[in-house]
Amino acid sequence: MYKIVVDTNILLSALFSNRGKSFWLIEYLALKAKEGIKYNCISVPLALEFEEVLLRPQNRTKYDYFTQEDIRLIISDIVHISHKVRLHFLWRPFLRDSFDDKVLETAVNGGANAIITFSTQDFEGVERYFGIEILTPAQLFDKGVLS
Repeated sequence: MYKIVVDTNILLSALFSNRGKSFWLIEYLALKAKEGIKYNCISVPLALEFEEVLLRPQNRTKYDYFTQEDIRLIISDIVHISHKVRLHFLWRPFLRDSFDDKVLETAVNGGANAIITFSTQDFEGVERYFGIEILTPAQLFDKGVLS
């Protein structure tokens, strides 16, 4: 099965608008999880990063129609529809941003095929070193690997 790790910026984008590919991706992951198919991988550090970033005041102003409790429930739902990954190996520092290292570590430890992000440049060297593709949501859908 093709496995992915969704970067925080994808979840942020899905909260900002229900019209983009990031929203479609999160919705698709939830629908497939109801069928027992879990494509996404998540770890405790990544879930905590989701919470920290999504609850930042500068981000909250962009989706103030969600309460803090709503945000926590959304993160809980993301965890529920994902493979839980225990981190046995840490790769810090591999990338410039420690938040991105959490995404990478989840992908490596979870055996993911791809990291889904809008910041593809932030994951330079990952595909070459780890064999993990770095894709945008649109590129992921274009590949047709999620069935």
